[in-house]
Amino acid sequence: MQRNLHTSAFATVTPRVHVPGQRLGALLGLSLLLGACTQPASESPPPPPPENRELGDNVKVFDPSMTTAEIQTAVTAVYDQQVNAEFGKGRYALFFKPGTYGTPEKPLLIDVGYYTEVIGLGRTPGDVVINGHINVYNRCLETDADGKPSNCIALDNFWRSASNLTVKVAGGEGCQAATNFWAASQAAPMRRVDVSGKFSLMDYCSAGPQFASGGYIADSRVTGTDAVINGSQQQYMIRNSEIPGWSNGVWNQVFAGVKGAPATSFATTGADGKPANPYTNLPTTPVSREKPYLYLDAGGEYQVFVPGVKTNSSGVSWANGPESGGKTMPLSGFFIAHPGDKVTAINAALSAGRSVLFTPGMYDITETIQVNKPGAVVLGLGLATLTAQGGVAAMTVGDVSGVSIAGLTIDAGPTNSPVLLQIGTQGGAGGSASDPVALHDVFFRIGGPGVGKATTSLIVNSNNIILDHIWAWRADHGQGVGWTVNTADHGVIVNGDDVTATGLFVEHYQKEQLLWNGERGQVILFQNEMPYDPPSQAAWMNGALLGYPAYKVADSVSTHQAWGLGSYIFINSGANIHATHGFEVPEKSGVKLTSLLTVQLNYGLGVIDHVVNQTGPATIPPVEQKEGSTVVSLKQYPQ
Repeated sequence: MQRNLHTSAFATVTPRVHVPGQRLGALLGLSLLLGACTQPASESPPPPPPENRELGDNVKVFDPSMTTAEIQTAVTAVYDQQVNAEFGKGRYALFFKPGTYGTPEKPLLIDVGYYTEVIGLGRTPGDVVINGHINVYNRCLETDADGKPSNCIALDNFWRSASNLTVKVAGGEGCQAATNFWAASQAAPMRRVDVSGKFSLMDYCSAGPQFASGGYIADSRVTGTDAVINGSQQQYMIRNSEIPGWSNGVWNQVFAGVKGAPATSFATTGADGKPANPYTNLPTTPVSREKPYLYLDAGGEYQVFVPGVKTNSSGVSWANGPESGGKTMPLSGFFIAHPGDKVTAINAALSAGRSVLFTPGMYDITETIQVNKPGAVVLGLGLATLTAQGGVAAMTVGDVSGVSIAGLTIDAGPTNSPVLLQIGTQGGAGGSASDPVALHDVFFRIGGPGVGKATTSLIVNSNNIILDHIWAWRADHGQGVGWTVNTADHGVIVNGDDVTATGLFVEHYQKEQLLWNGERGQVILFQNEMPYDPPSQAAWMNGALLGYPAYKVADSVSTHQAWGLGSYIFINSGANIHATHGFEVPEKSGVKLTSLLTVQLNYGLGVIDHVVNQTGPATIPPVEQKEGSTVVSLKQYPQ
């Protein structure tokens, strides 16, 4: 993907396709001096701390009495194991008790690899202070003839997170000095993070700048004089946060309830006659509920705080101290699940009214987890992964209110499941506007670690559901990947009314990626790549239509609104495939789409003939274009 940046600090250079990861991106250059960068050397302190027994061996708990050297060795050991473990089985949570870690002179530098969560245990982000960095750098897959890292990208930097702490940026060497880098792509959120200092979403140091395809930030604040560096991030969603500015956009940068965000300029022309940055700014978020989080109370006991629902909100929830309007639940009342636990035990706990905490690890789900009590919390640590086995649904939620599902990765198994996660019964009347069911950082995979099959990843039947950062991914690389191997029709189907999605990423499914049947739906940022691998046009037909739309609103729907929508096409099967349109919606006055685009990636095969319905030109490169991506943008629909 070539990304055309409209900020003077960046310049477009020749793109390339990253073959080993089979994901596509753009190669961008910085017009500032980039020196040679090296990772800071690790110290050699005593062994890492003992693990938390109740929460499992893969939860590492640190406290301020430990030396920086001791902590540095422990976190570096986790990173060294996880840096290349894209489809590995390791899962880790790094807990930091309230206090201060590192100093400006001797900083703590935390690099975050796959399936790793960095979590502060305070009631507010200010209770845990890291003097140093919490970084995600480009992943270097090769070395050149001189032994230097090469083929360094961020496109596959998935499945990791940081939350509930403050970073006072300090330390680092050379190009990496005095900047916190979070060069991550999908399924790598930051929440409740307070960054003081320079903050970049692109790694321009590690054989860079390089590809990036994020991303999601919520309930966070960045302070300082420097704008957040978007760089090569093709799309990004920022919600209920505060920033000192934003450097640039590529295709689709969306802000909802963000203080300091730039004004909407999507599909407009700047004063210089060039395309303006593709920004979409909603001053407030219509409906939101923050993710539940762990903290330690004054007595040193673990608690889980479940925030309340907010409407038309902006800024961080913790600006004036601990937020009110939610509920506190002692962790002692949770069923603490460990890999190998029987689903019957988990269901018995849920049936008895307990909530569930999944400790880091892999869980084979041989019968459906059933969440049928109102107010239940199902919380995963370290991107705990549930794999549906034997064709079951991994989890269902009944027609109840107030349930929170958060921090889980749900994999399809080799036997087809009709659905992986279902919210509400079909035709049921579940859901509550005052106490909605909410999903936070829930990620689905069809293939990648191995063969997986599921007809639909997520079905939402209940009303008033909040989908707060979802990535549904039919794998385009890894193991068990192929048109007839990792089969999956739909990523997300919404049947309920008054459902709101903030940050909906759905990729590579074989029919409609998103199918919306409910009334009064709202979507703020939708990112999609169509399937890479249809073997022929005949194999990918929707009746008389070529291919399937990425985003389909049912003909029966009267009211639907969405902002910041992108669908991209790239075909790697050798067939020149067309999709009739990226988006299909009914022609009704209550159906409105704002800031939408289609893209043909990297001058490759594949064409989206129209943006929405029969409106918008095809993604066919102009004659004079010999490389890069072709972008077609519409300010709104209907026009």
